[in-house]
Amino acid sequence: MRYDDLADFPCSITRPLVILGDRWTLLVLKTSFTGIRRFNEFQRALGVSRSRLQDRLDRLVDHAILAKQKTPGSAHEEYRLTEKGHDLYPILMAIKDWGDVYMAPEGPPVHYQHRGCSGEAHVRLECDCCGDDLTARDIELAPGPGLLTEDGDRSSRDGAELMRAQNHAGAGKPRQ
Repeated sequence: MRYDDLADFPCSITRPLVILGDRWTLLVLKTSFTGIRRFNEFQRALGVSRSRLQDRLDRLVDHAILAKQKTPGSAHEEYRLTEKGHDLYPILMAIKDWGDVYMAPEGPPVHYQHRGCSGEAHVRLECDCCGDDLTARDIELAPGPGLLTEDGDRSSRDGAELMRAQNHAGAGKPRQ
């Protein structure tokens, strides 16, 4: 499958990867959450080439994850997180949690603390019905409305193949 085709692939993990799936985009987002908003500040913080940074910023603006705004009383423009951008924070936190466990042998390099009580912030996967904590072993995949074809047929070839591949990959299967 070609990279361009992934944007239309019926999978809510694959589609966002078309936008977010490279390290520079994720680092731009991480940096945005620290309060950096201007192009030169991003470049200084990340050490990325101007052209690569501009490409990533433009992509995030095109997808309404960042909004480009004029700074009041200045000729400068800023890149500000939109609500859609803020909704990506748990993804970055999940990557951080994984990195703290598997890539920080000396311990977490930074603590992400709750301002209200100084407790550690972590991502938690839970059932929206019963509230139980979940792992991949607790999940099974079922067709959703996004797999419907224009005819309303659930048996689209891409959707059926996707479900088979994901279920056979071990999601929801108990460890033997």
